[in-house]
Amino acid sequence: MPYRKGQNMESNELKNEFGCLAFTDDTAKRYLDKESFLALKEVKEKGIPLDGPLAEKLAHALKTWALENGATHFTHWFQPLNGITAEKHDSFLSGIDEEGKAILSFSGKELIKSEPDASSFPSGGLRATFEARGYTAYDCTSPAFLYKDDSSCALFLPTAFCSYTNEALDEKTPLLRSMDYLSEQAVKALRLLGDEKTNRVIAYAGAEQEYFLLEGSRVAKRKDLAYTGRTLVGAPAPKGQELEDHYFGPIRTQVASFMSEVNRTLWKLGVPARTEHNEVAPSQHELATIYSPCNIAADQNQLVMLVLRRTAKKHGLVCVLDEKPFVGVNGSGKHNNWSIGTDTGINLLKPGKEPENNLIFQVFLTAIVAATDEYAPLLRESAATYANDHRLGGDEAPPAIVSVFLGENLEELVHRLIEGKNGSHSDRSIIDTGAKSLPLLYKDNTDRNRTSPFAFTGNKFEFRMVGSNQNISEANTVLNTAVGYELSHFVDFVSKSDDKETAIKAWIQKTLKEHIRIVFSGDGYSPEWKEEAKRRGLPELKTAVEATEALSSEPVKQLFRSSRVLTESELASRQEIKFANYASASLIDAKTLSHLAHKALLPAANRYLALLIRETEQYELSTYANQTLDEVNKLIDEGFLALKALDEDIVKAKELKGHELAVYCRDVLLVDMKKVRTPLDKLELIVDKSYWPIPSYGDLLFHTI
Repeated sequence: MPYRKGQNMESNELKNEFGCLAFTDDTAKRYLDKESFLALKEVKEKGIPLDGPLAEKLAHALKTWALENGATHFTHWFQPLNGITAEKHDSFLSGIDEEGKAILSFSGKELIKSEPDASSFPSGGLRATFEARGYTAYDCTSPAFLYKDDSSCALFLPTAFCSYTNEALDEKTPLLRSMDYLSEQAVKALRLLGDEKTNRVIAYAGAEQEYFLLEGSRVAKRKDLAYTGRTLVGAPAPKGQELEDHYFGPIRTQVASFMSEVNRTLWKLGVPARTEHNEVAPSQHELATIYSPCNIAADQNQLVMLVLRRTAKKHGLVCVLDEKPFVGVNGSGKHNNWSIGTDTGINLLKPGKEPENNLIFQVFLTAIVAATDEYAPLLRESAATYANDHRLGGDEAPPAIVSVFLGENLEELVHRLIEGKNGSHSDRSIIDTGAKSLPLLYKDNTDRNRTSPFAFTGNKFEFRMVGSNQNISEANTVLNTAVGYELSHFVDFVSKSDDKETAIKAWIQKTLKEHIRIVFSGDGYSPEWKEEAKRRGLPELKTAVEATEALSSEPVKQLFRSSRVLTESELASRQEIKFANYASASLIDAKTLSHLAHKALLPAANRYLALLIRETEQYELSTYANQTLDEVNKLIDEGFLALKALDEDIVKAKELKGHELAVYCRDVLLVDMKKVRTPLDKLELIVDKSYWPIPSYGDLLFHTI
């Protein structure tokens, strides 16, 4: 094809557009003097506090950049413990001069700290509502950005959120602490392994975001989706995902248009979105981003969810991020790809061509295996929510039993290390398709196991339990802290020995032997695995309530106490909040189902029943009509009695709180809701469609967009 000048121009335009709404290093260079820019880089790289003079210069640079791009306000953007992001917008307007003109200012003090009050956010007892002071602190390692809407533009400053008494009230603060802790322990370990160059080790993450995209006009007719984010009733459509014809299928025109705008928006914000495709379930899709340091990855994933939701509305669609919006079809997860690397650019989880001789890789792999086994309940807890309970354990997501998949080659290496034998090296196998025109393909050093909760995938681990609507900060905080703690054991063990190499190999052998039970490469969905896991002593925490109870266990307290990632009061507050969130979500579901059944579904079924009764008075009904009348009458009575029991149990829930209420919701309300739903779903399949007041699963999932 002949060269066209426009192609190169478009390519350059696209490159220049990336991150144009983010305050990247390239942007900072243009708005800061050289000395200040280098000082800012040092602050980011060494993790030292942002001081007054530099903060003033940075604030001025940010204000100038923001105003030039049309911003009128700024906000400290933070992640409270309610699962979403929060923002309070302040204008750059600080006064009016003698001529009546606006005075625009933004100080270093305003940049570094804000006091948004935010007393109504959950704190788990860390502060009373009347004790209003809560502070946000600027995280300069995560790029500030401009969020533009149709008629507004504001400067967003990623921040942490803490109480007047220094306790973390957010997800970001513990994540940053865990990154520091992992780096500290990893650098100590690397020194013992002969690495004198590394000064910092960085934890990276990359989230794969799954979501459903539904037609807005149809979602508006479903109050359960509006109130809870998922359907509480709904009979299966005649076709679900059996043919797997949606998975990686052609992207429909309206969806492609939506994705194009999402990508353009994220591109401008500097979020490196890379992969998009149709997922297994009808109307389900996925978007994956490239790796970033964990705190930046968490911020970026929150941005991804925000952009998905807002862009969907512009296209007449609704983006549903709930983990299990439809019974009988796949729910949505958020695979958290986690890795660690040095400030010199080395991926510590890359086995290399000869992993049997790669002592650094062996040590870090061993620490990860040990951490996963030792803190399996905590890992499960980091992905535990009321909504995610409906997804985990199904034939679509990892089971509630934590295990580690390493792949054939690495598992063989682990067993040889346990036996004290030298590792064996095997060349990469070749896949020959048999077609002469196709190239030979080299196999990766490990296959994938889609049923594994924590799987090694070549140079990283994929933690697949996290739910689509969750903040990835907690999962990464747990991974960083647990692995850092195991590395501290390695440092203690080896430091006491005069023969370092022998001690290193002894620690690897001893630790792998103690924790090999967590390694499993088979089918995580099989009933046999549940029995095998029980024999191995691996816990199966089926619900978020059981998983959250792990936060008060002594091993977990000791982990966070030693690492200083969470204080005991912070840990206790998170447990209290998780129990409260579980109960609140359950009660909202129960009340919504009650409302839907009372106000819409049972009256609709009753109207249809009345029609059948009127017809019996006029005509001799067919066998079909008679049996339909009897069946509808029976199901209405069954639904009403179940609904009456649900209503009574909702009232009883008012007398309970905390852990007791969460247990009650799990053991009573969820059972009640299932009993109400069963006859309602059967009625949907019998009642004339013109009488049924809400769109069916088929209407929602197989719309033409």
